[in-house]
This record gives sequence, C-alpha cells and structure tokens, in this order.
Amino acid sequence: MAAVRRLQQLQSFEQIYAPFDGVVTRRDTDIGDLITAGTGGGGKELFHLAAINELRVFVSVPEVYSAAVRDGGTATLTLDEFPGQTFQGIIARNASAIDPASRTLNVEVDVPNPNGKLLPGAYATVQFRAQGMQVGVVHDGRVQLVPVKISQDHGSYVEVASGLSPQDAIVLDPSDSLQSGAQVKVVKDLGATK
Repeated sequence: MAAVRRLQQLQSFEQIYAPFDGVVTRRDTDIGDLITAGTGGGGKELFHLAAINELRVFVSVPEVYSAAVRDGGTATLTLDEFPGQTFQGIIARNASAIDPASRTLNVEVDVPNPNGKLLPGAYATVQFRAQGMQVGVVHDGRVQLVPVKISQDHGSYVEVASGLSPQDAIVLDPSDSLQSGAQVKVVKDLGATK
C-alpha cells in the first residue's frame, strides 16, 4: 500500500496547480525537459501565469494632475484596437509620493475584464477626469472647453466624431491650467502662409 501511495504522489508531480484561474502568458519549458526541484541555486521558471478576469493597470500620472487622483476614484480606459469603446476601472491605490526621476505619481487602476477582451501588457490611454476629453474652442476672444468624442486615434492626429464643427477656432497645445472663460488672442495659422 505504501508503494502505491508513493507512486500516486510521484505521478501527481505531472500536474501543476496554480493558486488562481488565469492564462499562461509565457512558457519556459518544453515536453521532455528535465524539471528539478530543491537542487539549490536559482530554479528555472516554468510558466508565467496571468489572472485576466481583472486587470491591474499601472499609470504614471504627471505631477500637475496628482492632486486629482484619489483611491476609490474612477478611471476610463480606451485602447486603439477597440475604437469607440471605453472600459471603466477603479483607482485601487497610488504611491502617495512623486517619483523624483520622472516627476510622476504611480497609480494602480483595477479594470474588470470578465470576458477576457483586454489583454495583459496592452497599451491603453487612461483618463481620470470626469469630463472626458475636451478641446478649447475660441468664441469672441474667450475659451470654452468643449467635450469631444474621438472616433480614431492615429497617434500624431485624431478623428473627432462629435463636439466640434469645421468652423471652430481651437486652441493648439493648450497649457494644463487652461479654463473656460480665459481670454485669448487669436492668431492665424502661420504654417498655412508660405
């Protein structure tokens, strides 16, 4: 009987059990590889496993926006591969200190991913402002912040689905402190006159 138990225990090493449900994101062993344990030194990793039912997104928030980030607050994610879709997350925690090298606040956002649509390691844009994306439009020498909806983000330019008209004069490269009602001087596009 002891021999049977020993063989059953030996055979149980053929199975690898994870402490959570997830997907294998990297495999560092092949069928037939010798796997040793307890031999001293650094052991070889067999797999990388990721739990994807809820993703943890790491965001470096510029110092100028750090005061607006609060644990428990909401965040909106957009990804280029899902145009027109947004994903909601909750701010789980933040470093409570500015990184002196990058002048940013490290923030962790938990995003539910029940259907596995979002992939670990993907690049996303995260917004913490409740107003969403806004553009400064000039009317009678004053700025009005107008909410816009982006349909496509091509990196160096974006396509706006709604919120602007072709006749609107917009503020190019506004400062982070731009507020509605600010007085501005309109200058013609110097790049167009050659």
